[in-house]
Amino acid sequence: MARKILLWVLMLGYIGALTACNTFEGMGKDVERGGEHVQDAAKDVKKKM
Repeated sequence: MARKILLWVLMLGYIGALTACNTFEGMGKDVERGGEHVQDAAKDVKKKM
């Protein structure tokens, strides 16, 4: 029973992620932008040290 619930939650999360980005390409771009923001923040911290 717990496996079925977990499977449904994972599937709904996966579908939600796809519909939010429309495509895998869109999702990849979103992840890339997030990574760029993290890199920029790390560079700012490094400059302040």
